[in-house]
Amino acid sequence: MGPVSPLLETVNLEKWFGGLRAVHSVDFRLERGEIRAIIGPNGAGKTTFVSMICGRIPPTSGRVIFKGREITRVPAHARVGLGIAYTFQLVSIFRNLTVYENVALAVQRRLVRHSLDAIKDNPRALTAEVEGALAEVEFSPPDDRPAGTLAHGHQRLLEVAMALALHPELLILDEPTQGLAPEEIAGLGALIRRITGNVTVLLIEHNMEVVLGLSQRVTVMNWGDIIAEGTPQEIEANPEVQRVYLGQ
Repeated sequence: MGPVSPLLETVNLEKWFGGLRAVHSVDFRLERGEIRAIIGPNGAGKTTFVSMICGRIPPTSGRVIFKGREITRVPAHARVGLGIAYTFQLVSIFRNLTVYENVALAVQRRLVRHSLDAIKDNPRALTAEVEGALAEVEFSPPDDRPAGTLAHGHQRLLEVAMALALHPELLILDEPTQGLAPEEIAGLGALIRRITGNVTVLLIEHNMEVVLGLSQRVTVMNWGDIIAEGTPQEIEANPEVQRVYLGQ
């Protein structure tokens, strides 16, 4: 039996914006079932890097490989169909729709890929899927609240529920704890641990307590390069990481 391929791999992935190098020739591997954090100071290239993974921006050069298939030129919406879901650094929800309707749109997007009849013939299945996704993030009824009226932390959790409703194999979370209260952060951490049997999680995170307590491995970026990778303990003890990121 040959070696098992990673869920996600990038090869010499690079992005230039004019004369500015945002990401430089990054080689990266993410194994199935892993919880991986990407950390680094502001401007390190973290969001640009994951934006190339999910297809929001094209790379200048290099390759993105998902489940053994090159997807470098596959558009973002098609990557969702392949099993990649992404939550934004700035919350992206439909503010004028209800909580239920936001998640229902995500469920419908996934079901439509299989059959329109899955929606028309079994509306109870849609309801069950929506309620299940909301329960995952511990949202309590009523679900008819306009999403724009929710507190910021709850809007972020709603976005996570929408991503989970897509049934992704890879869930990318960009600053997921931003704006969350301590108890909400603890709940999100527990959620991530629960889903890793079925979902691989890649998160960009500045909260080092979350990074060190939740991640199995950590990737550190600075000025568009990966400068270190390892376990949370190895990263915490790395002198270069202490100098560049932890300010020690």
